[in-house]
Amino acid sequence: MEERQATVDGTQYGLPLPFLVIATQNPIELEGTYPLPFAQMDRFVVRLSLGYMSAEDEKHMLLQRLTKTPIDDLKPVINCDELVIMQEAVQAVHVSDQIAQYVVDVVRATRATDILEYGASPRGTLDLLRFAQALALMASRDHVLPDDIQAAGPVVLAHRVIVRRGTRHAALSATEVLAELVESVPVPV
Repeated sequence: MEERQATVDGTQYGLPLPFLVIATQNPIELEGTYPLPFAQMDRFVVRLSLGYMSAEDEKHMLLQRLTKTPIDDLKPVINCDELVIMQEAVQAVHVSDQIAQYVVDVVRATRATDILEYGASPRGTLDLLRFAQALALMASRDHVLPDDIQAAGPVVLAHRVIVRRGTRHAALSATEVLAELVESVPVPV
């Protein structure tokens, strides 16, 4: 994914910009599917859980599906050129040396704790910062704050770590462990 190319039968094909991959996973039922290896999970920037929709939204979905297929009404929100411009705007969000060090400290904390079997990789460090830049931009800021790192930490890192079994934290989700871990890292002033 990161290389922006695909290889089929030994032939490499460059992929157009913008290039991104969105995957879905049903965490409840894995029958007939294969779990992604840890190294492949690490290649996804974030892992989000949408949860269940509200009763009102569920009823709306039900009634809408009686007469048509929802995909028939889909309309683009932005075009490819606009997406590339947005990606460039994210990259332009300022990151101070203190914030860069804070990102490194947060990710290294995932590797230094006994609570986690495996900590986040350097790819997690890169993605944590990039996602924090996106959060800053969405908040109409031109710079990253520690709050952006704290908000991004669990969604960017949870699928990259494994909670160690047999510890008092074993009942916690990776997201819960990471929220505590991120809070424990000293914030730059």
